[in-house]
Amino acid sequence: MQLRVVQRILGILLMLFSITMLPPVVVAWWYEDGAMLPFLLGFVITLGSGFLFWGPVRKFRRELRVRDGFVVVAMFWVVLGFSGAIPLMLSERPHMSFTNAVFESLSGLTTTGATVLTGIDNLPHAVLWYRQQLQWLGGMGIIVLAVAILPMLGVGGMQLYRAETPGPMKDAKLTPRITETAKALWYIYLGLTVACALAYWAVGMDGFDAITHAFATVAIGGFSTHDLSIGYFNSTLIEAVAVVFMLLAGVNFSLHFLAWRSLSLKPYFGDSEFKTYLTVLAVVASITTGYLYGAGTFSDLGSAVHHGIFQTVSIGTTTGFTTTEYHNWPGFLPVMLLFTSFIGACAFSTGGGMKVIRMLLLVKQGMREIRRLIHPNAQFVIKVGGKPLPDNVVEAVWGFFSAYVAVYVVMLLMLMFTGLDQITAFSAVAACLNNLGPGLGEVGANYASIGDTAKWILCLAMVMGRLEIFTLLVLLTPAFWRR
Repeated sequence: MQLRVVQRILGILLMLFSITMLPPVVVAWWYEDGAMLPFLLGFVITLGSGFLFWGPVRKFRRELRVRDGFVVVAMFWVVLGFSGAIPLMLSERPHMSFTNAVFESLSGLTTTGATVLTGIDNLPHAVLWYRQQLQWLGGMGIIVLAVAILPMLGVGGMQLYRAETPGPMKDAKLTPRITETAKALWYIYLGLTVACALAYWAVGMDGFDAITHAFATVAIGGFSTHDLSIGYFNSTLIEAVAVVFMLLAGVNFSLHFLAWRSLSLKPYFGDSEFKTYLTVLAVVASITTGYLYGAGTFSDLGSAVHHGIFQTVSIGTTTGFTTTEYHNWPGFLPVMLLFTSFIGACAFSTGGGMKVIRMLLLVKQGMREIRRLIHPNAQFVIKVGGKPLPDNVVEAVWGFFSAYVAVYVVMLLMLMFTGLDQITAFSAVAACLNNLGPGLGEVGANYASIGDTAKWILCLAMVMGRLEIFTLLVLLTPAFWRR
């Protein structure tokens, strides 16, 4: 383990992150809402901390190894969560405890969207901007950004990229050079954000809401500048824009890249994961719409359709925007929607959950085992898109699935040990581990009422979900620390 390499990179990344506290200063000045000082202090503290990390080892340059990459990513997300909480703790509105500030910060950076805040409409514009900005930065991963714009790090970026990017096939690159890959991802990400903001503005949002909601939509985050989330606007057009961009943000970004480069839609419809992604959401939306209308939750079919589609896409992609209190919907709908978030979005997207490609491979593996029972001596190959997959990829998916379930069960029991009821504990872990946000029961509206111990457990769940379990679990294995 090259601790000085890790220390140097953490220092540079912290100094980089400190710059993100300056836009809220501009927002505070523009709106004259008196919230400038907490962000200036946060900038100084974070910049100073980064310099203290970086200064003593600034001349120490070594190639970054795989182990170093995992340590940097894990430590950076922990440090980032604490640094991001500084302005929230120093603000007068909202006045947040240390635990609540870290929870809100990590929820933003991991694009979970779980909040402990109420009265969001009355918060200063600078705070509102900052929450949305945290999600936007976390959406693609600030570490990918660092790899893209900091080639002067003097270290290989692939190790950071492998630890940060979601999905089972971590070595897939869009371009031969990792820096160019990260830049391509950010160009696509930025382009989607700009397009989403313009679309929101065109259908009725003011400029501030359009930009901040574009941040959360493309990041698949779910934070809003209003307590009622997207439902505040009471606009079918705004909800339609949100659905379109949530769907786009939940797609594998490599497909966006290939479609843009070839100026064709063929990359999308030739991809098995994309087709499965749309099929799952279409089936769940149809069931939701039919049940809402049949149960009389909405008196007309049009309302049932638009609420059913919106909540399915929002929860299925793990965004977490709401137009209504879905946790109070009748029958099995809330639980079914929550289970949809376990599937989540596509790999290599900004979404959470276990990813569509993993669930597709699990189904294919299950079908292969059934065929093996019928034909014990036959050799069956799992294919995706007509191409056979190596067995090690399938084994990795099974390993991930078992680890995901084990972590979920342990955290569920821990939350129940703190005194939460079964429904609240079950949904809170699911919502945070899948980076979804809104849960059921006591956490249906927000997480303000649960205890500090439960919040710290859920903070861990959010980080583990964002880094896809293994990035943190690997640090707990003795073999990782052996020379």
